Amino acid sequence: MTTKDNSWVLITGASSGFGEEFARQYAEQGHPLVLVARRLDRLQTLAEELRRSFQAEVIVEQVDLSDIEAITGLHELLREQGVVVEILINNAGHGLQGPFLDSQLDAVLAIVQLDVACLTAVTHVFAQDMRKRGHGKILLVASLLSYLGVQNFAVYAAAKAYVLRLGEALHRELKSDGITVTTLCPGMSDTGFAAAAHQKLTPALKQLMMQPAPVVAAGIRALQAGRISVVPGWINKANVIFTWATPRWLHQAIFSQIMNA
Repeated sequence: MTTKDNSWVLITGASSGFGEEFARQYAEQGHPLVLVARRLDRLQTLAEELRRSFQAEVIVEQVDLSDIEAITGLHELLREQGVVVEILINNAGHGLQGPFLDSQLDAVLAIVQLDVACLTAVTHVFAQDMRKRGHGKILLVASLLSYLGVQNFAVYAAAKAYVLRLGEALHRELKSDGITVTTLCPGMSDTGFAAAAHQKLTPALKQLMMQPAPVVAAGIRALQAGRISVVPGWINKANVIFTWATPRWLHQAIFSQIMNA
């Protein structure tokens, strides 16, 4: 039986991948959900599944999160509906593999806009409400690549490094306001990201592939425990330790080979 928890969870990028899995796991915990993404049909299908399986209360909002005005509009709409977002899962983002100079400028800037500018805007807008209430939780979804600058993933890796550093700073800065900020840094996962990013799945990457469910569960546990960040999977944890323990020229070369060979 699902135990009802009346604290609302807002999940961005909820139509697939990690966002979809966050929705399932929080619905199973009994939370009411606000699901946000651009693909309305997929959101509606997911919402119906969650209502049927968990008797979840689900609000679906089709929002282009690359538009800052759309973010402020979403915030105002939820305020008018009396929806108090207690948990924010800031998951929306995308990447693109390929040589920096061979990529179209608008495609490169779209990554920066969604993964950096809009993530920042969503965090800022909803954290303001949390500060007024004196409590709230925010999970920022970064990447294992936030620890690296990887050849042919230059902009995505740099964007996720921003997310990690933002989360680390806000973890301390907002703690006195009663807000928990945790950053999730997944490694290679079976979310559909690779296809959307035109990523080459090398044999090494296929061996490192994790399923979304344990990654999301690790993120939820870390947020609940108030941790500053979490890297799911023992191999991914070992990779982070390796980056700390070796010169940049060495681990950058090794991981570029793993990602591009």
